Amino acid sequence: MSTPTAALQGEIHRLQLQVNSLRTEKGAEQITVGNYILARLEQLRVTSIFGVPGDFNLGFLDLVEDHPTIDWIGNCNELNAAYAADGYARVKEHSIGVITTTFGVGELSAINGIAGAFSEMVPVLHLVGVPSTSQQATKPMLHHTLGDGRYDAYVQAAKQFTFSQAFLSDKNHAAAEIDRVLIDCITVARPVYIALPTDLVHQKISSESLRIPLTRSPPHNNPQVESFVLEQIVTLFEAAQGDAVVLVDACAIRHDVREELNDFLRKTGFPVYAAPMGKTAVDENYERYGGIYLGTISRPDIKEKVESAKLVLSVGSLLSDFNTGNFSYNIPTTRTIEVRNYPILTAPDLHSTHTRVQYASFPGIGMKQFIPKLTERLTSYHENASEITVPKFVTDVPKEENGDITHTWFWPRIAKFLKPKDVIVTETGTSNFGIQDVALPEKSVLVSQILWGSIGWSVGSLLGAAIAAREVGLGRAILFVGDGSIQLTVQELSVMLRLDVKPIIFLLNNSGYTIERYIHGKTRKYNDISNWTWTSLFKVLGDPEEQLSRTYTVRNKDELSSLLEDTTFASADRIQLVEIIMDPLDAPRALKVQAELSGKTNSYDAVLNPTTATA
Repeated sequence: MSTPTAALQGEIHRLQLQVNSLRTEKGAEQITVGNYILARLEQLRVTSIFGVPGDFNLGFLDLVEDHPTIDWIGNCNELNAAYAADGYARVKEHSIGVITTTFGVGELSAINGIAGAFSEMVPVLHLVGVPSTSQQATKPMLHHTLGDGRYDAYVQAAKQFTFSQAFLSDKNHAAAEIDRVLIDCITVARPVYIALPTDLVHQKISSESLRIPLTRSPPHNNPQVESFVLEQIVTLFEAAQGDAVVLVDACAIRHDVREELNDFLRKTGFPVYAAPMGKTAVDENYERYGGIYLGTISRPDIKEKVESAKLVLSVGSLLSDFNTGNFSYNIPTTRTIEVRNYPILTAPDLHSTHTRVQYASFPGIGMKQFIPKLTERLTSYHENASEITVPKFVTDVPKEENGDITHTWFWPRIAKFLKPKDVIVTETGTSNFGIQDVALPEKSVLVSQILWGSIGWSVGSLLGAAIAAREVGLGRAILFVGDGSIQLTVQELSVMLRLDVKPIIFLLNNSGYTIERYIHGKTRKYNDISNWTWTSLFKVLGDPEEQLSRTYTVRNKDELSSLLEDTTFASADRIQLVEIIMDPLDAPRALKVQAELSGKTNSYDAVLNPTTATA
């Protein structure tokens, strides 16, 4: 279905749901509120629900367990469940992640994971089992309450980290409220919250609205404004005479415009680069793809190509510190004077809900409908654009005399191990930065949390990502995580064993928090951790006879290369953990530079050395 047609159909569905919410359907088949929620989730292609049981959600969990197509994934704690729902949603496109917790203690445990999904624009439903409607009214001093009668305290907290909320209190409005927040979830790509009282789970309501699908198509762009914006951008391209590059970022992935974006790139021929959070939005083996632009941290050839272009078309930008080289983008506006050999034009910025041209912002002009129209107008530049050279994005494995495993050697070597359709999860720290400098195979998916950066997120996310990858027919699930990070969420390895998912976990044992050492306190003991017996983890967590798992320790380049070339290991026929011994003070180049910039931003140097501080 074409984008305009889908948008029109979406508007029709929205109006039909509004009409249904204003009337009571007589004679329609009845369904319980709990099963109505599950029916909607099934329509959204959800087949796994994460969470932890608690007395206020057990009635709903009965329905989940009895459902023919939706599985219950019991997690070790609510925080890990939220991370898993996040990873699931990132990998399973056109679906959402779902976490179910209990009132108060459960939902507050999950809130960090929900906040991360909000920060990084991941569609997650947080479904909370809460006390009955009568208890909500009389407010007895129940367990899991604050003891002061504030039964709304937790939903007030949820409002800070979710896009919309529904506290179901009346069965007659339940369907409309459920639909409202789910539509928000799939159209704005943010978490939403539903509170389900125990006595409403089995209340019967009409199933009529289930006949109308929830629409994920954004509303139509205003045609007059869209036409004006289109002319403005075309004029800028004409002035640039085709000397332009495209910079893609996170929102191109989150807001489902990769198909439109890739069609634009192939029909226009413009060079394309990505911000770290936009990595794998474009096939990294595409001949017009030049690599990662990260401001001053970029490779010199990439930095020169992006910053010297007369025009940069930014698609889906998310300008956080770790995504921009500590805000060091050097893509000027028309009011910025730069020393160049030719004039520089301002970057149009296409986003999910607005388009910015120079200093003017146009709300409501979303990129999904706009990009195809821009493609039609700019295909004539293909010949000129194709003549712009693009640095080949490849990193050779360096020849190092020392046998120690260094980050400079490790990441290019790992790139040769990766396969098309692999799902690659990287943890905050060395892994997030190391993976940026290597090209990933076609149709691979990178799952990383660069903006929120919660330590340990990747382990829970790996569980959800691995389940989603299995459901949609992707390849191996591979995690790169440090020894410090994995200690926060290691329990979820037991769930992976129970569910027979088979990720490969590369555990970088560098004796603590290397990213923190580089930001501040290289020799401070607060950046040290206890060294676990990593190769015994699976025995403790559910595989005492090691029938379901394998573990390895590698200490030098030869040992790691031999393992990577082992076909049994590469086949990922069971869950595997590889402990990789690395120097505590070795780190990827980009991390070293970013950490130095972050340390200065945090003013630690100024505090410790006041004589070096500048006004």
